[in-house]
Order: sequence, then C-alpha cells, then structure tokens
Amino acid sequence: MSELVFPEWRGTPLDEILYACRELVEDPTFPTVKRWREAGGKVCGHFQVYFPEEIAHAAGMLPVKLRGVPVDPTHADSHFGSYLCSILKSSLEVVLSGELQLDMFVSHPICDAARNLAAIWGRNFDYPCQILYLPQNANSSHSVAYLADEYNRLRRTVEEVTGAEVSEAAIQRSVAVFNENRRLLRELYEIKRTTPWLVAAEDAYSLVSVGAMIPREEHNELLRAVLPQLTERDAKQQDRIRVVFEGGFCEQPPLDMIRMLGRTCYLVDDDLLIGLRWIVEDVPTDGDPVANLAHAYVHRSSYSPVQHDDRKLKEEMLLKRMKRCHADAAIITAAKMCEPGLEEQVAYTNALDEQKIPYFVSEFEENMTSFDHLELQVETFMENLLFA
Repeated sequence: MSELVFPEWRGTPLDEILYACRELVEDPTFPTVKRWREAGGKVCGHFQVYFPEEIAHAAGMLPVKLRGVPVDPTHADSHFGSYLCSILKSSLEVVLSGELQLDMFVSHPICDAARNLAAIWGRNFDYPCQILYLPQNANSSHSVAYLADEYNRLRRTVEEVTGAEVSEAAIQRSVAVFNENRRLLRELYEIKRTTPWLVAAEDAYSLVSVGAMIPREEHNELLRAVLPQLTERDAKQQDRIRVVFEGGFCEQPPLDMIRMLGRTCYLVDDDLLIGLRWIVEDVPTDGDPVANLAHAYVHRSSYSPVQHDDRKLKEEMLLKRMKRCHADAAIITAAKMCEPGLEEQVAYTNALDEQKIPYFVSEFEENMTSFDHLELQVETFMENLLFA
C-alpha cells in the first residue's frame, strides 16, 4: 500500500519526530490503523507476547500488536471476571467500542486468563479468532517442526481472510523487511546501553512502540532517519544509576511511568514489548521461510516468563542482561494480577540477592495516573545507591 499511515514525523526536527511518536503511542483511537483500513487494507490484531508478523505482512495485512490501552473497560467489563489484568479488558474494550477494527484476531495461551481470550473474542465478532499454540517445551527435538505446522495453519487462515496466496517468496520478502526492523531496534538498544543520556526513556520506548501500529516499511524509514540524529545529539552524561527494567513483557506500563523512571535513573535495558524484539538474529531469507521463522523462535530468541526453556532460565538471563549493559541495579516489576510476572519476581529477586545486586520491586497498571508515591520511593532508592 503506497499511502502513508504515519506521515506526521516526516520533514520535521528530531524533537518534533519524538513528540509525534509519543502522541501516537498514547492515542487510544489508533489513527494509523484507521488510515490503513480507509485505504482498503486489512488488519490482523494479535495479543502479547510474540506473533510471527511476517506471515500476515506477506499477505498484505497490517499486523497490530494489542498491548492494552489506558481506557476504562466500559464495554469489556461484563465479559471478564474481576480479578484479571487490565490488558485483557482494555484490548477487548477498544474493539468493542469501535475504535479499533480488525479482520482477524490471534491470541496465545500465555496464562490462564489469556488462553480464553480468543473464545471470548469469537463470541463477539464474526471474523476468525484463532489461538496460536507456541511450543510449551522449547527443548523438544520436535518443537521446530511442530511450530512450523502451527505457522502454516495460521498461514491458511490469513489466506482465507485476505483472499490472497501467501507464497514462500512473499514470506521471504517480509522476513527481509522484519530482519531490517530488528537490526534497527538492536541499534536503538545499543544507544540505550552505551549512551543512555542521548535518548530519553519514554522516547526510546515510543520509537519501539509505534512499530506495532504502522507498516514495518514505514517503521524502518522512521528508525533510519532518527537513529543517526540521536547519536549526533549534544547531550551531557549525568551522574545517574544504570538500571535494567524487568516486567514489561506483556501489559505495558503507562508512558508517564517510564518517563518518571527516566528522570531518576538511566534505563539501559528492559523487556518492554519484547515480542517485537523476540528474535535476536537475522532469520535466513533462503529455504523454507516458515521453517526458518519457527527455528528462529526456538533457537534465536530472547526470554520471557511465558516461555519455558531450560537453556534460558529467566534469572540467569536477567543477570546476563545486567552484565552486558553494566547495570548497577534492577527494577523488578509486574502488572497487577499478572500471574507469570508476579511468579518470576521470586526467582529474579532470589538471584539478585545471591549476587548482592540491589533492586526495587513494584507493580503497575496500564491506567495508572498518579506516580507521586512511586516516584518518591524510586528517588529514595536511587539516592541511597548513589551515596552508598
């Protein structure tokens, strides 16, 4: 599709580009998705954490990551029980309210609540609502073949929705686009790790997050334009604690919370929107692209509380992440009512205690609006580290 869905940043200075990205991230009306549909495009919505967007992209669809929105679940409340995380309710809310229109929805059984999401969705909408069953045992010798079959099942549904064949050549082209996108995101995170004073925490997050709402080709253009400008900034390093943020793999903290944390420390690494960065190396563009994507998910990937892999114990991976970016401390957090996130906090904090690494533990909710008390606690924690 030749029509741009996010033209606001083009031809503007860096600060205005970053402002446009922040505004889009906080806009609950999904204006870029509306523009895509108005131009005749179809939309595939997918729930956290990881989804092989290349398959939908190869069919000409716009993959949109449903990561929650800070809205009141006026319509969605009646479809869920009370003690569930906010992201489930707000994701359904924006679709029930008509702000976000989809042609297909895919969820994953990442927790007890999310495993029922596709069924609830399917009772309310007449388009395909699928569950993508990612391998529960990533260490099995059959996991790649199994996952390739799942991806091909999904591929057939995408073909039914779009009426277009999703050929191997088309998927290979999409893999190349997404390889570039992941490389650019790795460059952004390298800036965060080595020179965090060049990019504010909320701006780095927004630059990643907009990729979930626009075509990857546009996201690549945006990142190619912004990254060189970030490295050329004349910003001075400040005396701040270097911190890793852990706990943003599914529900996302409010942008104001990330902004607040960025005022008190340098967030040099995190697992925010990790699904967009799940694959950590280029996926081969020759051979069977579906098998290549399945292999990359299992063998060339990051970690999260919703994947069980004996080669990637979460606490060990966190310690490696902290060592790689020379972090002084960690912020271990989880969304309220998030069973996987809260469960992993125990493993994370035990590992940090053993290594005598300081950490701060908290919870968040996507519709939080007041951070005064949390900011005071974080500031006190950081000051104690600075003057220890």
